[in-house]
Amino acid sequence: MALHPMLLAATIIAATPLAAAPPSGPASIAEHQRQCAGKDGWSDPAPPIRIFANIYDVGSCGITVLLITGSKGHVLIDAATAPAIPSIIANIERLGLRPTDVRFLLSTHEHVDHVGGLHDIQQRTGATLIASAAARPMLESGTPASDDPQRGDIPDFTGARVGRIVKDGDVVALGSLRLTAHLTPGHSPGGTSWSWTACTGKSCRRIVYADSLSAVSADAYRFTDHPAYVARLRATIAKVAALRCDLLITPHPGSSNLYDRLAGKAPLIDSKACAAYAATARKTLDQRLTREASVAKRR
Repeated sequence: MALHPMLLAATIIAATPLAAAPPSGPASIAEHQRQCAGKDGWSDPAPPIRIFANIYDVGSCGITVLLITGSKGHVLIDAATAPAIPSIIANIERLGLRPTDVRFLLSTHEHVDHVGGLHDIQQRTGATLIASAAARPMLESGTPASDDPQRGDIPDFTGARVGRIVKDGDVVALGSLRLTAHLTPGHSPGGTSWSWTACTGKSCRRIVYADSLSAVSADAYRFTDHPAYVARLRATIAKVAALRCDLLITPHPGSSNLYDRLAGKAPLIDSKACAAYAATARKTLDQRLTREASVAKRR
């Protein structure tokens, strides 16, 4: 006997499995690695992961975007690319937080893969962008500086409005959060690193989000033609090496082996990590200068 249409509809609804609730809270490193397997692009969506205490990576598979949470609001350092912003917003919400509670935006260096999303995230959150005077023109214009080694090799981006300038050693305070700015030009002219202390229970660690230190450039650029710039990069490398550092994080997570460390394949906490990171950068710079000198001799 045929069922009455209303009974048939009720039967179909009852038999339809309920959709799984969206995940909430930080992902495990295993979930993160599954979603990012074979991906390390600037905009590849990744789930949010907790690094330590109130520090989360809400960025893409290939770019770190740090969210530091606090009772008076939150701080976001870097914003990946504009296409990554929807997943960054979703990650903040997955953590049970409101994007509009992000009060301050900070950055490491003014390249599209790290700050291309600042304009959109500023529009979504209403947060104040804080930067150095050196970084401000590029962050607002979206165009790399004229003396940036990578100028001409990386695309422009939509600029964001800088609402406050910090000098070397200035502290950005938000409730109990206290982040110190360290001007670290070299990878880019406006590079900035950040340090602060984070605690979980009685365990407190000195965190350093160190800017990129690599001597990377457009094809036509020769570091040996710019000795003042090389000297500036060397000074920055030495400065990062001297930072008090228990837990190192970098804009490109692979540069500090972040995901393997979170997975337990290497120590997450290492008081010599900043020194080791700087030593690698110094070696890379020396190798680059040697290659350039070798090419010049063959000409």
